[in-house]
Amino acid sequence: MTAHQRVTGDIVVDRFLKTAGSMGYPASILTDNGMVYTTRLSGGKGGRSRLERTLQELRIVHKHSRPNHPTTCGKVERFHQTLKKRLAAQPPAETLQELQHQLDQFVDEYNQRRPHAALGRKTPATRYQALPKATPDTSNLTDHYRVRYDIVGDTGTVTLRHAGKLHHIGIGRTYTRTHITLLIRELDIHIINTDTGEILRQLTLNPDQDYQPQQHNETPEP
Repeated sequence: MTAHQRVTGDIVVDRFLKTAGSMGYPASILTDNGMVYTTRLSGGKGGRSRLERTLQELRIVHKHSRPNHPTTCGKVERFHQTLKKRLAAQPPAETLQELQHQLDQFVDEYNQRRPHAALGRKTPATRYQALPKATPDTSNLTDHYRVRYDIVGDTGTVTLRHAGKLHHIGIGRTYTRTHITLLIRELDIHIINTDTGEILRQLTLNPDQDYQPQQHNETPEP
């Protein structure tokens, strides 16, 4: 959970990919019909949202709540109610950093420490880790090939999970906050500037190495 002045479609995809990279990619997700999630109620103007395109490429089913039926997302609405009560009981945050600290404290308490009566007096984290996970349907794929969208981090890197292990790939601070597309086939990776089509880096991932530094002899394809 992160604090923002305004939530955009790019932020939604960025946070989803980071969360899925840490927790695992789900078989489906459920959202309401906000424009940051879907354009299905806009009459087709502007094409699909970035989240919709990303989910389709990852073979993740996108489920929507019915318009004017907020009870479909009742569990998360109840979570938001608890969060608002917690924040209201604390001194108002004066900066996004202070608000982020309060959110981090709440999430830790809610998921890791406080037993929930509805979960048999267990924490959400305990129950989540004990349950089997549904994953995307890749049965119709003919190759170990996937596409991922991300944003270059403040350190000039992007993270990628392979065989359950998280790797950090160096791209360069020059490209901080650049929107990128990763074309991944087994260990071969192409990293492309989503806006310009420029290949920023191509590499063969070293699965035994956490950080994948830039090599001086690396040259992008023409």
